[in-house]
Amino acid sequence: MVNRIGGGWLRRLQGDKSQSNEAIGEITTENVPQHVAIIMDGNGRWAKARGLPRIAGHHSGMKTVKRITKAADRIGVRYLTMYAFSTENWKRPKAEVEFLMKLPQEFLSIELDELIENNVQVKMMGIRDLLPDYTVSAIEEAVRKTENNTGLVLNFALNYGSRMEMVEAARKLARSAASGELDPEAIDERMFGSSLLSGNLPDPDLLIRTSGELRLSNFMLWQLAYSEFWFTDVYWPEFSEEHFYEAIREYQRRARRYGGL
Repeated sequence: MVNRIGGGWLRRLQGDKSQSNEAIGEITTENVPQHVAIIMDGNGRWAKARGLPRIAGHHSGMKTVKRITKAADRIGVRYLTMYAFSTENWKRPKAEVEFLMKLPQEFLSIELDELIENNVQVKMMGIRDLLPDYTVSAIEEAVRKTENNTGLVLNFALNYGSRMEMVEAARKLARSAASGELDPEAIDERMFGSSLLSGNLPDPDLLIRTSGELRLSNFMLWQLAYSEFWFTDVYWPEFSEEHFYEAIREYQRRARRYGGL
């Protein structure tokens, strides 16, 4: 049974039966994944199945972010990366994109004080240039106000694409080599990895994808080289704490050999 459980959020959850120790199940403290990455998929299909507009699914999915952040913090996950908006998502209808761009502002205006209270550090990885000013301002405020927190790192992948990320890293290293600042022979996996947008984070131990899709969708392709994958048919808005703990329990049953015996 879990020995390490989060702080402030736990106190408010003790009276909630859905967050009881029984929901956590046989999760051991010795093998909790340090970094969990999640592809939050199925918001639109969840809404369509209920006769609702797609944006209703995105709004409901925002509530799931808070629920799963609490669940991750409760069992001792150190880093939680959420795939919030990809570089390919700009192809979606303009009204939907505009709504998605407003969600970080809405989420953080509601939740930032509680995130600060619970020692959560907010980060973002992605290209900020194309994002609206109000989206960038909300993210930057959250990053600034939580930068000294030492608890769970909640990392949003926003306007993020892994191929773009790797191309930019290669360009950065190439410019350094061309200027004579870097010996090309000194470039190794560690240096390349540190040049990525996630360079200050460890690689994910576990990837979760909701909605039944079985692909990576241009998400952390380099970083997921040796991650464990867990897929579920459940749409993101209905992804519960128990679903999350089920993924953790499955992770703890696996043997990670990294190519060895």
